[in-house]
Amino acid sequence: MNKEKLVLIGNGMAGVRCIEEILKLAPDRFEITIFGKEPHPNYNRILLSKVLQGDTTVSDITINDWDWYTSHHITLYAGDPVVRVDTAKRKVISEQGRTIDYDHLIFATGSLPFMLPLPGSDKKGVTAFRDIHDCNFMVEASKSYKKAVVIGGGLLGLEAARGLLNLGMDVHVVHIYNHLMERQLDPTAALMLQKDLEKQGMRFLLQKQTEKIYGKKRVEGLLFKDGTKVSADLVVIAVGVRPNVKLAADSGLEINRAIVVNDYMETDIPNVYAVGECAEHRGMVYGLVAPLYEQGKVLAQRLCGMETESYEGSILYSQLKVSGIEVFSAGEIRDSEISTSLKIYDGIRHFYKKISVRDNKIVGALLYGNSSEGHKLLGYIKQQADVSVLEEAASNPSAPDAESLAMNATICSCNGVSKGAILAAVQENGCETVEEVRACTRASSTCGGCKPLVSAVLQLARKNKNAPLPPKETICSCTVYSHEELRDMVRGSDVRTVHEAMKAFHWKHEQGCAKCRPALQYYIGQSLTGGAAADIGPQGMPALSRLDNGTYAMGPRMHGGVTSAAQLRQLAELIDKYRIPSIKFDGAHIDLLGIQPQDVATISAELGLRMEPESLYGQPVQSVITCKGLEYARGALKDSVQMGTLLERRLESLQLPYEVSIGVSASPQHDAGTLTRDIGLVGAPGGWEIYVGGSSRTKVRHGELLCMEPSESKVLELVEAFLQWYREEARFGESIGSWVEREGLVQLREGLFNPPIRESLIDRMNQERYGAEHIPQPSAALTK
Repeated sequence: MNKEKLVLIGNGMAGVRCIEEILKLAPDRFEITIFGKEPHPNYNRILLSKVLQGDTTVSDITINDWDWYTSHHITLYAGDPVVRVDTAKRKVISEQGRTIDYDHLIFATGSLPFMLPLPGSDKKGVTAFRDIHDCNFMVEASKSYKKAVVIGGGLLGLEAARGLLNLGMDVHVVHIYNHLMERQLDPTAALMLQKDLEKQGMRFLLQKQTEKIYGKKRVEGLLFKDGTKVSADLVVIAVGVRPNVKLAADSGLEINRAIVVNDYMETDIPNVYAVGECAEHRGMVYGLVAPLYEQGKVLAQRLCGMETESYEGSILYSQLKVSGIEVFSAGEIRDSEISTSLKIYDGIRHFYKKISVRDNKIVGALLYGNSSEGHKLLGYIKQQADVSVLEEAASNPSAPDAESLAMNATICSCNGVSKGAILAAVQENGCETVEEVRACTRASSTCGGCKPLVSAVLQLARKNKNAPLPPKETICSCTVYSHEELRDMVRGSDVRTVHEAMKAFHWKHEQGCAKCRPALQYYIGQSLTGGAAADIGPQGMPALSRLDNGTYAMGPRMHGGVTSAAQLRQLAELIDKYRIPSIKFDGAHIDLLGIQPQDVATISAELGLRMEPESLYGQPVQSVITCKGLEYARGALKDSVQMGTLLERRLESLQLPYEVSIGVSASPQHDAGTLTRDIGLVGAPGGWEIYVGGSSRTKVRHGELLCMEPSESKVLELVEAFLQWYREEARFGESIGSWVEREGLVQLREGLFNPPIRESLIDRMNQERYGAEHIPQPSAALTK
């Protein structure tokens, strides 16, 4: 059967999300062609600020890479925008002269940055902040210039300002209104935000209207209408966006503020549709992601011939992190739009809550500092709930939210207490009140923000007090034991092999499986002190791992990412001598792939190492990633290369339950990707910031700040103690991020800053690495 031809104009988030929905419903129905203005695959524009801030990379924010288009048989013309549409003949013509027929056409052209018509806005050094090109422009400018001015105190402007601060620039934010983010915040929350951002280094010029941008060829500053000035080498205009509708208007579509669509995203021309920021539905143009995705879902069902509910519009809400500060805003927040409100201000915990009410109905909410209640409040707003639910929630928190949560869902993020742990506290320990649950589990004992949810889980547990506990989570179907039980049993036994353990612990399947065998191996290896890591040669242990085809991968250590000509020559000779089939360089270390088992010991010996595959029982620390260091990195505050080298030498012999990545950056620009590493060290004016729990794997997660430490030797101690605690208590296969969430960051801080606990952890690590009689002294480089 002939496929219908579907053309999408715009390769952004809204349009491609609609295509994704279509592929789920009818993957073989359409021959799909996409035209995009930018020379990139589909990426998350919202996270551009994170790229500018140095927290992530463009590849990390890519939603669908080039292979995705190919695998779904989608033709993508990136960097070739459509310039004309013939709706009578159903054809689109691109800038490069391509002519494509269509049966269905979707406009998803998004928005354009609103550039203020200021004299001087065409000077060098003036830019918007909308796409990857703008992001790169600012990064390059920061290398030569230091004074930046951002026009616009909304979310986009503040994120741009935060990024420019990270790039080492002095930043002023100019805003025409008397408080920041006036669409999302009221004056109280805006003032809290302003003070927090000023602590980060931003400066603000509020109620300022720009007269002109002055300078010769390049911008030199701004002149305001009140006669005052501010100097600038870089000006970023971030005052909002306007729907990109010129092509649609030229094509004869009905335009008001944007492309007018009905409840099924259809325009006034047959078989032509619009979604996203270029579409106007019932007089509303949405710029937030959730409404755009809702539109795409409705349109996908319509195009696939399925019955669907019409799009009724969306409640405007934002759950944001503005420069690391949690903000939730939904519905109507201005006092002029409501009849009354409930306000709670907590200066100690730096928390503010406002619930807007009109005609006894909840119509809006604002949270600053802790947005954990956002989901519940959004539900009240969508339901137009009566204000009485607030009293009911305070006196008797309802259980439906708690009931729907998974057993391993974290209730208290400060202390890593799960729903299952609270249920167990009630059923096994007889807890009857929130205070008793707090004493038993520590839930709600820190910031207290989770107390309502703790209470809801408690009510649920009391209601089902006599019901059996959920089945225990075992390692796999081969055994009745959990990770914790198995680890304790191994430590209390004298088993030395996986086979011995399976026999001693009555394994159901004689050979076990791919889940339990490596877990057993790890717990056994961990219990045999002084084992695998002993007798390491002067160059350090290679990162050795077994590959799926039975061969091995070896990554000879290049401490801190530093190597020499002699080491490279030696590697080249080994590659030729042992006919190693594949060599991969990932920017941090070299991996030799496909080494035969019989050659591992010989190659290790030739490198001056003594390391056998059989002595591996866990994952070694990966190469420590560093930036260019104190001498070469722009804005460097600390010697990241020295710190990374010392850290890697001290940790290289460890065996861990899961692979661990560590990054060391010389400055808060995070050039080594420190916020998305399991452990990240960041040079700062007062010492080293230590971040833990980040990830750049399947889901990007930013690390949390463990502490700031001025002493470099103390930094090494804290990292070692942290990793030893992780080795002893984490489950095999559990990442540091998951473990931190389960244990609770506050509890980990308390332990690490308790000298006897920290020293005990380090002693146990040293005894296993070196043996009790060979514990090394601290490096002289760190005792200056």
